Amino acid sequence: MPRSVDPSLNRRKLRLALKAARDKRGLTQRQAADVLEWSLSKLIRIEAGSVSLSVTDLRAMLQEYGVEDPDLVAELEEAARGSKGQSWWSEYNDIIGQPFAQYLGYESAANAIKGYHPSLVPSHLQIADYVSALFEAGQPNPKAQQHVDLRMARQERVLQEDGPEVEMILDEAALRRQVGGPATMRRQLGFIKELITENRATLRALPFTAGAHDSLDSTFFLLGFQADEDVLYMAGPGGMLTNRDDRELVARYQECFEDLRNKALTEDDTVALLDELIDQFHRT
Repeated sequence: MPRSVDPSLNRRKLRLALKAARDKRGLTQRQAADVLEWSLSKLIRIEAGSVSLSVTDLRAMLQEYGVEDPDLVAELEEAARGSKGQSWWSEYNDIIGQPFAQYLGYESAANAIKGYHPSLVPSHLQIADYVSALFEAGQPNPKAQQHVDLRMARQERVLQEDGPEVEMILDEAALRRQVGGPATMRRQLGFIKELITENRATLRALPFTAGAHDSLDSTFFLLGFQADEDVLYMAGPGGMLTNRDDRELVARYQECFEDLRNKALTEDDTVALLDELIDQFHRT
């Protein structure tokens, strides 16, 4: 199934192209807004990729920036037309906060996703029963099923045939933790094994013997793009953060992931560990 183009991907394409054209023209955002007779906030929102862009406004920007290549103009006009639709997660807007919606926009446009969770199976890989058990363990939530449905819809997009390259480090603590009981864990670990053996994702276990490391208290994901810098999403005791501007912080977590990758088992050894744990959960 071809990967559908989310409006956020088109807005991202426009953001990159228009910022590059403005920089080449030697204009600041304030100068460009004045020339176009727009508010500065309008230009900032367009360059942030947070709003759709009409073809009329796009043509005005391209004219002021001196962009005349007909192929590029046609490509950007098509992106502008595709920037107006609703994002795939719009039906879940009542349970999604703005910070997570921003992250989902980045994720929908990513070509690669790398990540790690210190105590749970990463959310992209969780089966429905596992997600339900997580919500049952907390305070009663009347919208729990919506959260399950959202996570499954997100997983389907991420793991589809034409989706991004997915590489996750799975902590042994997460693989052994009985979320939902033995039967749920057998299915969850079986799903992870299936993803590995079918080459749908690169998944490797981080064994207890790896000892201490720099990400024990943080969940993080790195989103990779063909024509832009990585975006970092992290969650921990201090809350959630999506970052694309603090390059030093992003670089730190890129190094963290390399460290985890170096300490993790091979995929063959990961499958062997999964088989061992599935057998244990059968006997539990």
